[in-house]
Amino acid sequence: MQLSIAQRVVLWIIPLIFAITVHEVSHGWIANKLGDPTAKLQGRITLNPLKHIDPLGTIIIPGILIFLGGIVFGYAKPVPVDFRNLRNMPRDMALVALAGPIANLIMALLWALIVKLSLLTFAGESYIGNVIAYMGKVGIAINLSLMILNLIPIPPLDGSRVVASFLRGKAAIYYARIEPYGFFILLALLFLGVLSHIIIPFFNFFANIIYQLFGLF
Repeated sequence: MQLSIAQRVVLWIIPLIFAITVHEVSHGWIANKLGDPTAKLQGRITLNPLKHIDPLGTIIIPGILIFLGGIVFGYAKPVPVDFRNLRNMPRDMALVALAGPIANLIMALLWALIVKLSLLTFAGESYIGNVIAYMGKVGIAINLSLMILNLIPIPPLDGSRVVASFLRGKAAIYYARIEPYGFFILLALLFLGVLSHIIIPFFNFFANIIYQLFGLF
């Protein structure tokens, strides 16, 4: 199916905004359930993307990556979590951190279901069916990429919160000191091509499972 650049951008941006928004909402929702109402009090437990959009992470960086091809990811304004309010530290910190990646996995499965239904409903060369299937496959790709990226243990990614929940004493202090440089470390890994080598094997593993599960090959 031939798509214009404008169509391609739209079909990538919609799943991306959903992926990022639900990811952040999941952090805040779980945190609220575990004792920290900070995100709720600030109105961040909402699916309104305007509450979560970060101009650089949600628009500029993903837009550049769409044009460049390859892995596309982004980020939103982090949902505020005051870990001191959680009832069972450090377990709850790990659960709050894992909520985002788990939400992305669930969304990848939902997008796969949409692809399957579109193929069953719009048989043949239906333009609408092809557009929905294309956007669904984009949704799978974006959510798996975000899930895997966020599980990398580089602060402030979610994987680092999980690792930090197991650290104590000086090890926890030294690990936390990496956070101000985490974004620059990720950018360096991205432009050096290291990030793709980390993400792609795991991406292919989960994508193959999902495609086989829904019979999308």
